[in-house]
Amino acid sequence: MASLRDIKTRINSTKKTSQITKAMEMTSAAKWNRGVMNAKSFVPYMEKIQEVTAAIALGSKGVNHPMLQARPVKKTGYIVMSSDRGLAGAFNSNVLRRVNQTIQQNHKSNDEFAIIAIGRVARDFFVKRGIKVALEIIGISDQPSFADIKDIASSTVGMFADGTFDEIYLYYNHYISAISQEVTEKKLLPLSEIKPTGKLISYEFEPSAEEILEVLLPQYAESLIYGALLDSKASEHAARMTAMKNATDNAKELIRNYTLMYNRARQAAITQEITEIVGGAAALE
Repeated sequence: MASLRDIKTRINSTKKTSQITKAMEMTSAAKWNRGVMNAKSFVPYMEKIQEVTAAIALGSKGVNHPMLQARPVKKTGYIVMSSDRGLAGAFNSNVLRRVNQTIQQNHKSNDEFAIIAIGRVARDFFVKRGIKVALEIIGISDQPSFADIKDIASSTVGMFADGTFDEIYLYYNHYISAISQEVTEKKLLPLSEIKPTGKLISYEFEPSAEEILEVLLPQYAESLIYGALLDSKASEHAARMTAMKNATDNAKELIRNYTLMYNRARQAAITQEITEIVGGAAALE
């Protein structure tokens, strides 16, 4: 049985741990609030650019742009979004497991695909398994701006345009609520499944539809990546906040158990001392 000193040490160390997890929970809560606002504020822009892109692409006859056309798939790119650090519950493991299962089901050779990793955890996961990481970015801000990922987004679109990849998929955690995030798969390129958000609107534009789409389609694809990143960041902060709350609650439960154990051990020690004193006094009579 542990001594009183050992139990007291455990109580003190667990209290310090609970203070740390509580502070991390509060920090994540603040980041979560802002992250959700960022994700929601980007939605109107995404809906509008999708509406305009769909209207021009679907409403113009004879439009033929490489980013809209499916082609024989020789190599697939997977954009995988994770965090740069752990302590976020199943946030990272869920999305990495999903991607890994997809790879095992769809590919027989590592030459048939490559990873575009956004986040240190995703990068390290695939590098350790000998899977090629074509592009990577780590150290992204907790409240990212488009400038943070502009290079990797434009490079990703460029790798589709130059034929490095014949299709590109996005994998990230979609934010539902503070306690619920859903792993989401989205086909980024080609944009063959682009649809209007509502009724197809007719736009007057100059110059030709092809020239407008030449500029608009890459911007739209890059916006999809940025929107997914904002969504993923909101999910990350929510997952970390929940994980730290659970850790704090578990620490408090441990403290209660250790305190009860300490009191019982202390009471037993006092009882033992009284028994010894009474026994000694009786022996002197």
